Amino acid sequence: MSVLITGGAGKTGRRLAQRLDARGAAYRVASRAASDDPRTRRFDWTDRATWPAAIEGTRGIYLVPPPGGGDPAAMINFARLALERGAGRIVLLSASLLPAGGPGAGQIHAWLRDHAPDWAVLRPSWFMQNFSEGQHLETIRTEGRIYSATGQGRVAFISADDIASAACAALTAPEPLQAEFVLTGPEALSYDQAAREIGEAAGRRIEHVRLSVEALAARHVAAGLPPMTAQILAGMDALIADGAEDRVTDAVEVLTGAPPMGLAAFCRAAASVWAA
Repeated sequence: MSVLITGGAGKTGRRLAQRLDARGAAYRVASRAASDDPRTRRFDWTDRATWPAAIEGTRGIYLVPPPGGGDPAAMINFARLALERGAGRIVLLSASLLPAGGPGAGQIHAWLRDHAPDWAVLRPSWFMQNFSEGQHLETIRTEGRIYSATGQGRVAFISADDIASAACAALTAPEPLQAEFVLTGPEALSYDQAAREIGEAAGRRIEHVRLSVEALAARHVAAGLPPMTAQILAGMDALIADGAEDRVTDAVEVLTGAPPMGLAAFCRAAASVWAA
């Protein structure tokens, strides 16, 4: 089927495009920026006039909330339009801490479960790429530190490559899946342990600095995040501290036939990005 990738420039979207390419599968990428690439369609969640052209001719949708989570009602309206225009399968990227009916993508999850004839929801744990491409990269490189409010809580970190492989498998499965999948890496680790793995790969000491939820939220605000977003993100660390992410599933292997990458292997592959 032809697949529309929303969030096509994001961590999982661009990796999904590579995997669909390798399979010879047709796809197009939704982007807010204009492009001469025939596989790119201009698309803006806040501009409904851009939706029909992006959807036209597609049979599968990789649905990724925009940064900050976006408006669940708008995404549900988009999914409804996609189904009306012939998109048979929708695969939603949600998060491990967001159940069906919960906030944000949880609302879209519940709508798909109740209304879509062919759907799957991917609920990954925290990305390994948060250390190599995301919010922790700069402090690792410049300070040798990772800041969190996770305490001794553990997370089964997962690589965006494994998420993209799971998305590709879900979008190209021969039969409807009609299911959600909590995606994790192969082991649950504390941020102290993650810092040690990164340090071993980088060849220098990396420290995990434990903050209170309030102190972490203040750091987020100082970095430019709105106070409400800062509180939400810091609160998610508190959930980790309470054990909400301390679990390992076999969902990646169920979908792809291969086990997920471990953090040590990821760190060895990414070591050069942490050079000071």
